[in-house]
Amino acid sequence: MNSQDPSAHTPASAPSPSPGPSSSPPPPLVHFGQPQAPYDDDDHSGEIPEYSGVFEGPEKTLEVVFRRIPGLEHLSDLAASDDEASSVTSAGSDPISEIGGAVVRTGLRSLPRFDLDRICARARCSILSRLSNRYLDAYVLSESSLFVYPRMIVLKTCGTTTLLRCVAVLIELGKKVGLEVDWLGYSRKNFSFPGDQAFPHGSFHQEMEYLYSHRSLCERLDGNGYTLGPVTGDHWFVFVADHTRRASPDGDHDADRVLNIMMFDIDEDVAQKFYYDRYEARNGPDETEDESVRRISDEQTDAAGIRALVPGAKIDARAFEPCGYSMNAILFHSYSTMHITPEGGSSYASFETNQKLKNYAPLVGNVVRTFRPRRFVITLMADDGGMVDVGKNPLFGGNASDARIAVPLAKAAAGTGPSSNAGGPPAGIAGAGGAATYRRKDLASIKVEDDQTCIMGNWILEDGFGTSGADVGADALVREALGAPQRGRGLSVSHYS
Repeated sequence: MNSQDPSAHTPASAPSPSPGPSSSPPPPLVHFGQPQAPYDDDDHSGEIPEYSGVFEGPEKTLEVVFRRIPGLEHLSDLAASDDEASSVTSAGSDPISEIGGAVVRTGLRSLPRFDLDRICARARCSILSRLSNRYLDAYVLSESSLFVYPRMIVLKTCGTTTLLRCVAVLIELGKKVGLEVDWLGYSRKNFSFPGDQAFPHGSFHQEMEYLYSHRSLCERLDGNGYTLGPVTGDHWFVFVADHTRRASPDGDHDADRVLNIMMFDIDEDVAQKFYYDRYEARNGPDETEDESVRRISDEQTDAAGIRALVPGAKIDARAFEPCGYSMNAILFHSYSTMHITPEGGSSYASFETNQKLKNYAPLVGNVVRTFRPRRFVITLMADDGGMVDVGKNPLFGGNASDARIAVPLAKAAAGTGPSSNAGGPPAGIAGAGGAATYRRKDLASIKVEDDQTCIMGNWILEDGFGTSGADVGADALVREALGAPQRGRGLSVSHYS
């Protein structure tokens, strides 16, 4: 994600000047010559907040599931080839997804690039690249990611984007391909910098009111809002409108689940890997600017060890100037996505996946070990079948003592200092052979719309050396080894929204 100036939407190939205190924010990137529908002119739609010097890393997430409109089934079955659908630079595709040299798309995947640009323009972001296989299209955006299935769209945007302003366009475009809304979910963590947000994201109440205002376009937006977690700390807002017609409670659809890991105050050495100027700008006179961006994106992916988090998956990564990183990975039906904002004072990394794992503990441990944050939040949204598959996982239930996550401290090479340890801790700590431990501070869960469970938990770096058995007085050294500051960052809880 481009975390330096969220209003600029500038990929790495086109750096923008740093905004000064009195500079005017640039206009939105995407413009359309054709007249827009009336709902495209809703109140405050043109306001763009000035860049405040900090970036809201945690993403807003909108997931919309569609079903066929009776009598219009033929529209959703119409196929579009790769040339007829969303034309955009491709980062690669799975060979098994190609039929006659092109990916064949139906339903929402058949929407042309212009329609996808309309969706993104409403959220104030733009498409940078695409990764495709037989089952879905994954787009890296200037502000996070878009995933398009034949009957489902998942859109994640960060910063000061206006995600919910896409809803009316999604309803319209669904009808264009013979589909209507069946299920809608919107969620986000509480903002650290709520004053930077634009309408309709001023508060969760405002967001719900905005969603309700679309009921004249779609009666199925009549849902409910929920808050999970302590209102005096990190908490999670969820809105769900569920009108799904389920043929069988044992169907595959009912085993869906999405895991999200949001990490704050990431290790400073790890954060430095996502600054663009740490890498060679051009690798020889024949390397084009696009090739340079792709190479640096791959180098950042390898330097941070991100490939190991998505084994077997196809990856589309994007590095941003002056800093920031986004990555999509797809493997059969599932996606994984990662977004990193490395600036000091608001450093953040997220990892989300809809892989149907039965045990998420190893994945969570690997992700946390990669970034070594000071604290992190895990959210899980799962249908009843998904909760049955997950079973009694200690991360999402039981005693907090059983939900501890230990992160081994890497050993430093002989004669090397902290800066040369690939993001690892100083040799003094590494030599002790211990593990930093995160404890679950709180856990909240709720059953929504009869058959879906939402869970949120907060983990913090535990005082003491963790599982090594070392003296508690080593806590300061452990925090130093993890690149964590000695005091909290960001605004006080009184500023949270």
